[in-house]
Amino acid sequence: MGQDTTRPRDYAIEARGVGVRYSLRFTKKTSIRRTFARLLHPERGERSFWALRELSFRLDPGESLGVIGPNGAGKSTLLQVLAGIIQPSEGVVEVHGHVSTLLHLQAGFDQDLSGRGNIHLAGALLGIDHRLMEEREESIVEFADIGAFIDAPLRTYSSGMRAKLGFSIATAVDPDILLLDEVLQTGDEAFREKSQQRIREVLTAAKAVVLVSHDMSWITDFCNRAILLEKGRIVADGPPEEVVALHVEKSENRRSVRRAVMEDMRTGKVAPKRRRSIIEAATKGPSRVEVAGSGEVAGTSEAPPQGETAGASEAPPRGESHP
Repeated sequence: MGQDTTRPRDYAIEARGVGVRYSLRFTKKTSIRRTFARLLHPERGERSFWALRELSFRLDPGESLGVIGPNGAGKSTLLQVLAGIIQPSEGVVEVHGHVSTLLHLQAGFDQDLSGRGNIHLAGALLGIDHRLMEEREESIVEFADIGAFIDAPLRTYSSGMRAKLGFSIATAVDPDILLLDEVLQTGDEAFREKSQQRIREVLTAAKAVVLVSHDMSWITDFCNRAILLEKGRIVADGPPEEVVALHVEKSENRRSVRRAVMEDMRTGKVAPKRRRSIIEAATKGPSRVEVAGSGEVAGTSEAPPQGETAGASEAPPRGESHP
């Protein structure tokens, strides 16, 4: 992955054939029982899964890209790749411009430092000159609007206060590219409105934003483009309203299948052991679909199911109604 802040480019981010593979051998705690079980029945082959696979897209200045999908689709992994936190196992990501990230509420924060102390810590982590952070400190404090808590240790903050401070810092450093992961839903209504205006200001300055959210209203209100991830692959890319509608439809289909299977299990029509295979077969994602304005061609093959636990309940996208 490369980040170039010197040479001008006509795009902010370009990903080509990006994949991230995780080993499953180190995801479970080792117990005496499991150790002996492995001695008696050695595991064959490498146990791993692809959190992302064959992702290719380009983000231009002025674009606000919404990334949506079911739990385990690879949304947060994608943001971490774009931020340079995770190196892809395959493919290339090129980022042109200064990147500011707010991937979770406590990213880069020190629990024992005050809010002001964390402002300067964040500036150092982002590579911002100390004098520049001193100049912007008061505007950050004013935007965060957490009162006297700004001088209190971060461990005394509520999650909403941390979100306010983190968002204020991330958007005060004039980033060329802003990466946000499920943070704008936290905070009071007044702060949410200020956050919306701040994002609009970032976009007006010909910057780029990548936003991950389960709140579909944020995607349709703030983004001018959206991609739908399922099991680590892009299955739709196009106008937010159409991609969101597809996601809502597919989510409801998955829930309908699970409800039907659970009812059949209750009545004895389906054996519990067959539950997983039936759900996987019925909810297996389609090929990459074409949405208006996306230019995507239907018929691209999809990887085997991975990254999502079959049979687990799925939280509906916010703003989506149940039957």
